[in-house]
Amino acid sequence: MTECAAPQTPKTLAGLSEIIDRYDAVLCDIWGVLHDGARAFPAAAQVLRALRDAGKAVALVTNAPRPDYEVAAQLEVLGIEASCYNAIATSGDVCARLIVAKSPQKPFQIGPERDFPVYDAASAMAGFDIKPVALDEAGFVVCTGLVEDTIETPADYEAILQACRAKNLPMICANPDLVVYRGDQLVYCAGALAERYEDLGGAVEQAGKPYKPIYHAALAMLEQGGAPLAPSRVLAIGDAMHTDIAGAQGMGLDCVWITTGIHREELHGAGGEIDADALKQFFEDHVQPPTWRMDRLAW
Repeated sequence: MTECAAPQTPKTLAGLSEIIDRYDAVLCDIWGVLHDGARAFPAAAQVLRALRDAGKAVALVTNAPRPDYEVAAQLEVLGIEASCYNAIATSGDVCARLIVAKSPQKPFQIGPERDFPVYDAASAMAGFDIKPVALDEAGFVVCTGLVEDTIETPADYEAILQACRAKNLPMICANPDLVVYRGDQLVYCAGALAERYEDLGGAVEQAGKPYKPIYHAALAMLEQGGAPLAPSRVLAIGDAMHTDIAGAQGMGLDCVWITTGIHREELHGAGGEIDADALKQFFEDHVQPPTWRMDRLAW
C-alpha cells in the first residue's frame, strides 16, 4: 500500500524584510491584513512605509465593493495614509466596469446604500447616469452585500434570490468574500449570496479576488509608465485561503499568508500562538500551501 504524503505547511517568516529583496512589487490585501473593519493593526502603516522606503511598488487589492477613493478615505481615518501605497485596486471598480459592459440594461441592487458609489463610478466610466432600478425593470443584478450584515444571514435573502432567478437575471457579485470579521464579529458578504444564487442555477460574474481581472487591474496601475512586472518579482499578501491565496497562486505569484485574519478562530483559538495541530489539520484540506506564513503583518 502506498502511503499518502503528509500535508505540507508553509515556511514561517518573522517579517517581510527576510524576503523582500526578491521582489519589486507587493499586492497587499486590506481587510484582515491591515485592519479588521474597526481598527488598523498596529504595524500596518509602518510595514507599508518600510516597503515604500525599500523601493517596492505597493498596490492594495481589496474585495471592497466600492471605488478606490472610498477605500482610501476609510484607510485615512484608520491612519493608513496615501503615502503608504502606490495604488488601490478594488472589486468595486471592477464591478463598475462590468456594470458599464451590460448597459443599456439596468441593474437591480442587492446590498446597502453605502455601496451606491459603485454606480457613480460606473456612470463616470460610461459618460451617462447609471442607477439601480426596481426588480421588474432590471436586466441584471448587482450584489454588493447584505443590507444589515450584522444581523442578517443569506437565508434572509432567499425570497429575493428566488425572484431574481425566476426572471433569469445574471448577477454581478461585487465582493466574492463569503465572510469577514468586523472587529470580533463574523459577518456575511456578497459572496455568500452569490454562492446561493449559483446553487439556484443563476449565472454569476465575480468582480474581485480570487479572479484574475482585479489582479490585472492592480498590476496595470503599478506598471504605468514602466516595464511589465515579472510574476516572479511580485509578492502577494493576504489572509483568506479561498480568495487571497488561491488568487495569487492562480496568477503564479509567491504569497504570504496571514493566519490571524479570517482563519484566526480555527488556527489560533482564543488568541496567542498558532496551534500546530490545527495548522496541520487545516492543510489536509489545502493541497497547495502558500509560500510563507506569518501570524500578522510585520517588517
